[in-house]
Order: sequence, then C-alpha cells, then structure tokens
Amino acid sequence: MKSPVAPVAILPQECQRLWQRGGFAATMSYDMMQSTQDLDFAVHSPVSPRSRRAGPALLLTAILLIAGCAAPDSTATRDIFDPYEAENRKMHEFNRGLDQALIRPVSKGYTSVVPDDIETGVVRFAENLSLPADIVNNILQLNMRGAFQDGARLLVNTTVGLGGFFDPASEMGMPPPTNTDFGETLHVWGAREGAYIELPLLGPSTTRRTFGYFVDLFTNPLTYVFDSPENLIGTAAGVASGLSRRERYSGTIDQVLYESEDSYALSRSIYLQNRRFKLGGTSDAGYTDPYDGLPDGGSAAMTELEDPYDE
Repeated sequence: MKSPVAPVAILPQECQRLWQRGGFAATMSYDMMQSTQDLDFAVHSPVSPRSRRAGPALLLTAILLIAGCAAPDSTATRDIFDPYEAENRKMHEFNRGLDQALIRPVSKGYTSVVPDDIETGVVRFAENLSLPADIVNNILQLNMRGAFQDGARLLVNTTVGLGGFFDPASEMGMPPPTNTDFGETLHVWGAREGAYIELPLLGPSTTRRTFGYFVDLFTNPLTYVFDSPENLIGTAAGVASGLSRRERYSGTIDQVLYESEDSYALSRSIYLQNRRFKLGGTSDAGYTDPYDGLPDGGSAAMTELEDPYDE
C-alpha cells in the first residue's frame, strides 16, 4: 500500500492560477490551484465581433440576477458539499491519467530544453497579460485599491518591463498582483459556493468557480483588442507558463497525485481549504483531515509536503 501524504491545512492562497496565470500546473497542484488561478489559460472566444459585444452583457446580466438572489452560505466555510462524488472521482482519474501520460513528461522536456531565464520571462509575460482581467474584476468587486494597484503594475511592467518579460514593478516595491477572478467577484456579490466539481483538465472547482471560469473568458479586455491569430499569444504563454510550474512543483504535485492513499480526497480538501482561505471564510478549526479514520491517522507513514507557493 502506498504511504499517505501528510494532510495540508492552509496553503497560501492561489498565488498561481490556471486560466490566466499559469496553465495546467495550478490544476494539478490544486491551487486553484489561480491562477487555480491555480493549472489559467487565456482562452479567447471564436465568435464574431457582434456576438462578442452582446454576449458579455447578457451573460453578466444573468450572473447578476443569480448572485442577487443568492444568500451567503453559512456552511461553506466548514463542510464539504460533494453530491457528485462518483462522477468527480471518474473525472479525477481522467485528469490524473492525463497528467501522467502527457502533462508531466511534456513539462519535464520543456524545462530541460528552455533556459531558465526564458522560462521566467514567459511566466511573467503570461501574468502580465492576465492583469487587465484582474482590474475588471476588482472594479466589479468595488475594490478600487486593488484595481489601481494592478493597473499601476500593468503600466510599469508593460512599458519598462518590455511587455511583461521583466518585473520592474516588484523591484520597485509595488504590491503583488491581486490574482482575483470572477468566481471571487460572485463571492463578493453574495453567491453561494455550491457543490464541489472536478472539471476536465481544469481540475478542482465549485459551482460558483465554474461560472467564474466561463465569465473570465469575457472579462479580459485583451479579448476584444486583438484578432486571430494575435489573440492566441496569451493562450500559448499560459500553456508554457503552466508547464514551467508543473515541473517546478513536481515534488508536491506527484506526492498528492501518486503517493497519497486517496488523491481525490486530499486534493479536494487542499483545494477547498485553499480557496476558502483566499476568500476569507476559513480557519484552522474548519480543516477536515482526509485521512481521519485510518489506523493512527496514517501518521506513521506521513511525509511533509512542500508548500508550492512558499517563495
């Protein structure tokens, strides 16, 4: 029997996201694994310009109605609501197999070929491209301070940092990016967390975060600025950035996915704890040990996990 991995209580929240900020690594490390975002791809809508203008407005109106009718979920900070566990476990096995067969070997090959300085530059470039969407979400959350900070970082890194390949904003002592998303915006508006869901490729999520993923396709102004194929640059940068992060945190990711007694339960606990901590709705007392009930709590064979966001 494989040795279980020590449960992780509270991880620093969503420093790396998938959709706009890091590709697949956040998905597999359940950073949500931001990033998500956090395995984030900058996916762009292939619809026509007219549909691009009308679609976001209609979608945002629907989300506003849903969020306005929703009340804060008092149990979201303590319990795990997983009514689709059987289906989620099947999807988890699919994602796990995809990582083992494709993502992990490709990430190893990518990082072994590409020089470290170029890898770092690509990660910075992908993060810089995600900042416009962060600014929009901060405005929707009425977080004007965060919007101003992200805007200032975008301006400095795009100009002085040559499009974001360098990070003079951090060297100047500017605040780090807020790494927000529309799922967090829905939380601010009062929408419930909903059920836990494991998405194909994207990994752990919740009903609320899944709606956020979809709307995030439209909240990045760069989607409307560039036409094809220029608008694919962000997607390519996000994929490359995710491969870099997958290899960088391979030790922790492999322990969770391949060395734990129940990788699904562990990844679910890590994701929900991590996500709720970011949204300000959790505490140490709310942590559920996925190995509670094993002989001696599984402590005899536990190993300490590296924090993938400790830099």
